[in-house]
Amino acid sequence: MSAVRNVRWVGMIQVTRISVQLLGLLVLSRLLTPADFGLVAIVFAINNFALLLRDMGTASAIIQRDVLDDQTVQTAHWTNCFIGLGLAAILLALSYPMAGIFKEPALAPLVQLSALSFPFLSGSTVHQALLERGSKFATVARIEIIALLTGFTVAVVAAYHGAGAYSLVLQTLTVAVLSAAQFWIASDTKIKWGWSTEHAKGLWGYSGNLFAFNVVNYFARNADTMIIGRMLGPTALGPYSLAYRVMLFPLQNLTFVATRALFPMMSRHQHSPQELGAMQLRLLSVISFFTAPMMAGLFVLREPFVDVALGDSWGTVAALIMWLAPVGFIQSLVSAGGVVYQALGRTDVLFRLGVFSSILHVTGFVCGVHWGLMGVAAAYFVVTVINSVVSLGVLLNLMQQTVPRLLGAILPAIVKALLMAVLLHFADIELVALNMPPLVRLLSLSAAGGLIFLALTRIHLMPADRDVLRLFMKRA
Repeated sequence: MSAVRNVRWVGMIQVTRISVQLLGLLVLSRLLTPADFGLVAIVFAINNFALLLRDMGTASAIIQRDVLDDQTVQTAHWTNCFIGLGLAAILLALSYPMAGIFKEPALAPLVQLSALSFPFLSGSTVHQALLERGSKFATVARIEIIALLTGFTVAVVAAYHGAGAYSLVLQTLTVAVLSAAQFWIASDTKIKWGWSTEHAKGLWGYSGNLFAFNVVNYFARNADTMIIGRMLGPTALGPYSLAYRVMLFPLQNLTFVATRALFPMMSRHQHSPQELGAMQLRLLSVISFFTAPMMAGLFVLREPFVDVALGDSWGTVAALIMWLAPVGFIQSLVSAGGVVYQALGRTDVLFRLGVFSSILHVTGFVCGVHWGLMGVAAAYFVVTVINSVVSLGVLLNLMQQTVPRLLGAILPAIVKALLMAVLLHFADIELVALNMPPLVRLLSLSAAGGLIFLALTRIHLMPADRDVLRLFMKRA
């Protein structure tokens, strides 16, 4: 039940974050100009890369450590403080050159303002990690939700009073400052000066590989965008980026929530690979329970979904989703394995797998782009399948688990999702024959798909299904 509570609290954080993003899009799009959003998009692109450097993986190292001494905590904290100050100084120094590169003089002060958030983000990393290490996600949720809502309020008020692009940067700065202050207050750790070269090397042995993996993974996830932009032009990026966002939804939300919530608990089983493996298989069962029907339903209803969400001029997105929906499901399972490598302290294996995956994906994109957008999407599917076989094989070996156990964990959800998809396909054919509008098709078939999947679940209730019920019920 502790795992369930963790997932509930982290889920609440993610729901709040998504809600704030959607509400911000609705409200701020009416108060700001497209030029404001364009400027901030550049700032956020720069910041997103800097965020990879803000703790060099030390937060995960703190959570994963079986035995954590005070000297390690102090070393990690001050290392992060230096990193945060260094990132701020670099961004401040490069603000004017970057403004010159993008030929946007207004970019410099925005980058300078955003740079101020990094000392707060890095300086509170250890405090947050210690709370998560103790599975105090109720406290973490309270802190992050208050910061998110306050940041949104500041952005709206600033935009209303004519702050323009500064309102969006002020939002991120407010979230960073307010969350940092709350983490400092909530943490029981007393910070004092203390830095040890020996402890820093010990941390870097774990966090260095994790940091390297994150950097490699960052460039790999942006390789398709760069290749499409270079070979096919910026116009082709529009449909692909929208389809890509849809594909990433289960990965960025469901998988992220589950792995963040369970990482501290899995780390306590780092000396029992089989027990940790059993936890991971249950996690994959729960993830597949959500992502299998979600992606199968999206595959079948991709055309009415795109018509309703984007308009009938975005038909290319629907064709891309045909390839990327299965990719979204597979990646939701493969990416969940990262928490196992971190819990076992095998970030070296994770890094090597990241390098292999990056080479595989870039090679696939370069080959596929010769057949246009559909070629890139098809290549993405092929290399994802190949990568999943290798990654899951290595994962099972580390966890001392078998392929039949893995299939036993994920196949029930896959079979139910496929049955649901077949029924929805034939139902959609009938609705098209009756000239039903896309909105009616999407709403009615989405509801029908949910009911079909739940009915199949009720007929064949698996242990993982009971884990899912516990997320929504106090007793199940």
